[in-house]
Amino acid sequence: MMNSLFKTLFSFMLLALLPMVAMAAGTIESDGTKVATNWPAISMFVAFVGLTIYITYWAAKRTKSAKDFYAAGGGITGLQNGLAIAGDYMSAASFLGITGMVYLKGYDGLIFAIGFLVGWPIILFLMSERLRNLGKYTFTDVAAYRFKQTPVRVLAAFGSIAVVILYLIAQMVGAGKLIELLFGLDFDYAVVMVGILIIAYVTFGGMLATTWVQIIKAVLLLSGATFIAIAVMYQMDFSFDTLFKTAVEKRDGDMSILFSGGFVSDPINAISLGIALMFGTAGLPHILMRFFTVPDAKEARKSVFYATGFIGYFYILAFIIGFGAVALIVGGEFFADGKLIGGNNMAAIHLSNVIGGDYFLGFISAVAFATILAVVSGLTLAGASAISHDIYANVINKNATEVQETKVARYATIVIGALAIIFGIGFKDQNIAFVVALAFTIAASANFPVLIMSMYWKNMTTRGAVIGGWLGLSSAVIMVLLGPVVWTQILDMGAAIVPYKFPALFTVTIAFIGIWFFSITDKSARAAEDKEGFEAQFIRSQTGIGAEGSSH
Repeated sequence: MMNSLFKTLFSFMLLALLPMVAMAAGTIESDGTKVATNWPAISMFVAFVGLTIYITYWAAKRTKSAKDFYAAGGGITGLQNGLAIAGDYMSAASFLGITGMVYLKGYDGLIFAIGFLVGWPIILFLMSERLRNLGKYTFTDVAAYRFKQTPVRVLAAFGSIAVVILYLIAQMVGAGKLIELLFGLDFDYAVVMVGILIIAYVTFGGMLATTWVQIIKAVLLLSGATFIAIAVMYQMDFSFDTLFKTAVEKRDGDMSILFSGGFVSDPINAISLGIALMFGTAGLPHILMRFFTVPDAKEARKSVFYATGFIGYFYILAFIIGFGAVALIVGGEFFADGKLIGGNNMAAIHLSNVIGGDYFLGFISAVAFATILAVVSGLTLAGASAISHDIYANVINKNATEVQETKVARYATIVIGALAIIFGIGFKDQNIAFVVALAFTIAASANFPVLIMSMYWKNMTTRGAVIGGWLGLSSAVIMVLLGPVVWTQILDMGAAIVPYKFPALFTVTIAFIGIWFFSITDKSARAAEDKEGFEAQFIRSQTGIGAEGSSH
């Protein structure tokens, strides 16, 4: 059985990698310029993919039950889970997107780093312990705890899938651009290759493989980013004044990169972006799933504590790397026709070449690819679990066995992987940090209000949760589709109907008001039952009594 599994995994790897290496042989063309194949970079890249395939094989042998597939058996420690959360959260949008945004916009690019970080105290102090004590496999278990299961689970599952698809787009774009730059391959083929690998990881290895890929990737990413940042500061005599002065000089004296306000200039967009990033963090299904991989609430709290520290440290490094790219690569060999080869998202990759040569470029490229693999694996697993656990096992077939549920999850993985490939190709020219901000808008509008209100407001009812949640989800999706990014830039339909890039200020408000209004006006028998169930939910959320691995 295991030999057959190993052969299947190895076949997936060969299917994805051999054409890539074959096409990269000899010379490749990058924006019309012929360059020699970078074999040191390619060898490190392939070696890392081989390592992740081995991890998947190792994890597949230990994945026996639904709990193993969804939650790694609940045996991950707080430190391990903190690293895995950081590995899951420090995505391509963080490493490639934020460094690219700082490179492009200067100080304004930091708004994403700060926004991505500030949601973690909410998770630490308000959610982590209750999530672990109330949930089983997905955050929907918590949101639907005392309500009528079917309508709430369908709502939460659709909210999860919408977030997962948008988040996946960003990662796939980052992967395609990276491989296109490194191997000189067509962007579309690169995205297909990533999709094949991800389907293999999640289908065979489940959460255990995903967790260890995320842990290893987090360690490598933090190590590599630290080295780049120290190397940049070394060349700037460890002086931020020198770094900023050099960056301004490279931009022909443009002082705007040292000030905020150029990227998000009007207050509504600024507030909306902040709300999306802060509350969206607390509504990301692939992050919330990680709290069910630890044995108890104490380890869940530790997970967030460690993750917040790792993520905060990384964003400091990303800011230095972004300005370092301006100071060290602007106008150099990585420019063609006045633009950075590969686009702004490749600023960190080019800087790594300047700092450490081909082998370090290979290491950072492999780490960046590992970043994408880890995050996409987590996202795909979250989307598959929403379909298999929340919809199939709890709505369509309530008598489903663990074997049936896990089988549906694996089929769902293939479907989500295919969708990721299609949408990744469609969004190829978008800044990946920006696309993630759209995913955060939907998470903040659809998932967070229902989840936080269900845990803290005793008068919330099924009707309030369902109507308010659907209002938040539908308004977020519609306003994003009709906004400047999708309507104008992607669909090219003319002037945007909704003038705001980030509509979270409106959509989150709509969701909370909807939940409140339709709950207080609900006089049904079901409403009384929902309210009575709050006390039992509160006791379990505080003590863990009734939860697996409860800690009192």
